[in-house]
Amino acid sequence: MPNNKYESLKLENQLCFPLYACSKEVIRRYKPYLDKLDLTYTQYIAMMVLWEKKEVTVTELGKCLYLDSGTLTPMLKKLEEKNYVVRNRSKVDERNLLVSITQEGEDLKEQAVQIPASLGACVDLEPQEAQQLYQLLYKLLDGLS
Repeated sequence: MPNNKYESLKLENQLCFPLYACSKEVIRRYKPYLDKLDLTYTQYIAMMVLWEKKEVTVTELGKCLYLDSGTLTPMLKKLEEKNYVVRNRSKVDERNLLVSITQEGEDLKEQAVQIPASLGACVDLEPQEAQQLYQLLYKLLDGLS
């Protein structure tokens, strides 16, 4: 009788591995598009939040992106150097640091608008499968948070 004690340690039995590999490959496919905008993937997703909300606290941004302030602070500094965002203390509560999109950051949205469709063309999933995967990934993410 074969010993199955180590079955759980096989790479093929790990849910984390295809998640990791897919994430890495998808982000790699974004790179040529984001290079044209001089953005990293993390900067791009931060800009997506700001294109939608215009102004958020660093805490809110961290919750949206599942990132901590240690990751956000240097990334936001770089976006600020590029004049895409500004950071200011809230006048209502000075403990909160607000991140606001600039006009230059807003203008960048026009250059980025084709990126989701371009990436969608790389994914071999039917729309229903993509929606199902999206729901399952957020269910997993919510369970881990």
